Amino acid sequence: MNTFKFSRILLFCCILSILFIVDPCCCMASNKLNIVTTTTNLASIAEAVGGDHVSVTSIGSGDEDPHFIQAKPSFMMKAKKADLWICIGMELEIGYEGLILQGSRNPRIQINAPGHLDVSEGILKLEVPTGKIDRSMGDVHPLGNPHYWLDPYNGRVIATNICRRLKQLDPAHAADYDRNLAAFLLKLDSAMFGEKLAGAIGGERLWQMQIGGRLDKFIEDNNQKVLQIDPNAKGKVLSFDGWLSKLKPFEHAQIVIYHRSWPYFFHRFNLEDVGELEPKPGIPPGPAHILEVINTMKSQNVKVILMEPFYNKLDADAVARKTGAKVVVVPNSVDNQVKDYIAMLDNVVTKLSDALK
Repeated sequence: MNTFKFSRILLFCCILSILFIVDPCCCMASNKLNIVTTTTNLASIAEAVGGDHVSVTSIGSGDEDPHFIQAKPSFMMKAKKADLWICIGMELEIGYEGLILQGSRNPRIQINAPGHLDVSEGILKLEVPTGKIDRSMGDVHPLGNPHYWLDPYNGRVIATNICRRLKQLDPAHAADYDRNLAAFLLKLDSAMFGEKLAGAIGGERLWQMQIGGRLDKFIEDNNQKVLQIDPNAKGKVLSFDGWLSKLKPFEHAQIVIYHRSWPYFFHRFNLEDVGELEPKPGIPPGPAHILEVINTMKSQNVKVILMEPFYNKLDADAVARKTGAKVVVVPNSVDNQVKDYIAMLDNVVTKLSDALK
């Protein structure tokens, strides 16, 4: 046998060996549902609910504006291999989702296919415009404000929608998805209300009372009954903790924001937006509008400007110097600093409550 022929046989045997070694891993990976999301927040929640049965990637990163992600060929390749595409919806991704889906040539994830999931289903939508809409109004969303993930209750809705679709696509692991969902909701509810309150009352009941404006009275009435029976039973009284406790002292606090990303967050925690640095959504501020914001902040003694890191901080700093306000820059998506959805919300609550003090 000549040397050349022997080398070819040896190379072929090496390749076969590698394939046999790698193949089991490939088979295991292929058994997982391949999920592609538009944002890192969706990826974080999908990973929590999907657990070991999913492989999740996000086309967006936490440090970029989710309105303006580019429809790159690399994203189309990711989408081509996806079993499930998850989006925020409400036209947040209108500039690029259609291009990526079309470019992927993947029938599984096209709109209305089982592998396409818009998680806005069941969201109580805020700021749905009435009347005629045109581009002179800025980046206005006709279906309502799409930044609903910043309300922790909507995090529950998103997770539940993802769980439902995963069970549809992968019924063999439905019980695991239900368990993962329950664990995620418990963690989210404990972060919102505190572990003691969530454990004693249950998250679903707490949320319904909070949404209905009955939670404060329920806790007050419960504690009165406990202390009437046993005045020394202070260890059994209920109290707020978590995010609700941190922001409750600042209800009705007035805040200026950069972009209209925060109405859902403000609605949940009873905070007030008294102005935006953008004169219209998506339009950078000019001198006349900045002066108007400064006058508003001075007249109403507003001391906090809240904004995301991907907007220009120079304008916010200029306004802060004129008004004595503090600029609070927080990511509204999972990034290198905040590793998951709950940590992202916790970071917003902590930094904002510290600034309001």
